[in-house]
Amino acid sequence: MVGVRLGKYELGRTLGEGNFGKVKYANNIETGQPFAIKILDKQRILHRKITDQIKREIGTLKLLKHPHVVRLHEVLASKTKIYMVLEYVTGGELFDRITKKGRLSEDTGRKLFQQLIDAVSYCHDKGVYHRDLKLENVLIDAEGNIKVSDFGLSALPQQLKEDGLLHTTCGSPHYVAPEVLANKGYDGATSDLWSCGVILYVILTGYLPFDDRNLAVLYHKIFKGSAKIPNSLSPGAQNLIRRILDPKPKTRIIVAEIKEHEWFKQDYISANPIDEDEDIYIDDKPYAMQEMSSDAKQQPGSRSQINAFELIGMSSFLDLSGFFEKEEVQERKIRFTSNYSSGIY
Repeated sequence: MVGVRLGKYELGRTLGEGNFGKVKYANNIETGQPFAIKILDKQRILHRKITDQIKREIGTLKLLKHPHVVRLHEVLASKTKIYMVLEYVTGGELFDRITKKGRLSEDTGRKLFQQLIDAVSYCHDKGVYHRDLKLENVLIDAEGNIKVSDFGLSALPQQLKEDGLLHTTCGSPHYVAPEVLANKGYDGATSDLWSCGVILYVILTGYLPFDDRNLAVLYHKIFKGSAKIPNSLSPGAQNLIRRILDPKPKTRIIVAEIKEHEWFKQDYISANPIDEDEDIYIDDKPYAMQEMSSDAKQQPGSRSQINAFELIGMSSFLDLSGFFEKEEVQERKIRFTSNYSSGIY
């Protein structure tokens, strides 16, 4: 069986699979460098009506060049697929590490949290609010450093309403901030920090601060913000968690205060952003898009090289033209669902 080829990349094993496609290991045959290629099926995207979400994710990743954020290197396309060529992170999800090993020591947890705050504050400085920060979206590389991933629910400044707030209810139930659930508008940076606080809590304790199988009960606990913080944690860690998991966004600690907190500052070395001059390649000129396998057959008169603008014309339902110029990201509401009854508080 001849390996499947995508231009200069040879595709290998499947690393993961989601609702809209697969993530495959890939090797650059020119340099030998490994990558992860997220393969998105256009028909699934159309069926699920998440075109804006995909555009937002790619548009956002174009902006972000930080050592603790997963890098987007290229965006390619075929008639039926979109290929996002991403940095390959070998260590898996932070969720899996906690599940297998349990809670981390405060020194190890502090290092990871420092990197998380560096990444998140960088995103905020760029006007990007993640809105789905959770253990599953924090990856670990071969050196034990974190990489924030999955910006599919992220928001950009264009999505702010006249009141300067975001209004789309989205995120993952156990990590979502109370003001997001209140549905009265929220500050993206402040709500992201709440999610960071939940992550820190799990890193240091091995379990979630707010949990219940019934979503209504879970959200009631989040609104109250009464997480039980173990006495086994140091006073500094307890204090920082308590200040981040403040259910009142106006009094919740902000990034600048976190970075000045005594517990956080221990052995803290700030990460420098990656060279901003490095550009992301998007397929805007003729580029080899042939997917080759042992049973592939070339139709008479067909071409194996298609340029991205031709692909856009072939796929009117998934207009990628915004990736080649400044796009206006449109809002899409995402609401939670549950298999359990609503119950009462």
